[in-house]
Amino acid sequence: MKTLKEVVPGQRAKVVRLHGEGAVKRRIMDMGITKGVEVSVRKVAPLGDPIELTVRGYELSIRGEDAAAIEVI
Repeated sequence: MKTLKEVVPGQRAKVVRLHGEGAVKRRIMDMGITKGVEVSVRKVAPLGDPIELTVRGYELSIRGEDAAAIEVI
């Protein structure tokens, strides 16, 4: 299983599954990260948190903890 946190800047990945429960999962989905969507990692902060993404044509920053809950291929 590869997570979004493991994707290096400049690479793209397709979301396969969202792990997590309740409000955390809902918040991730509300940001546009849903099953089947393509995500491009733009930058990762020096300490690995936050991660800047391009999702559905807009830029988004998420916490490393949230990125670790997103399974990708």
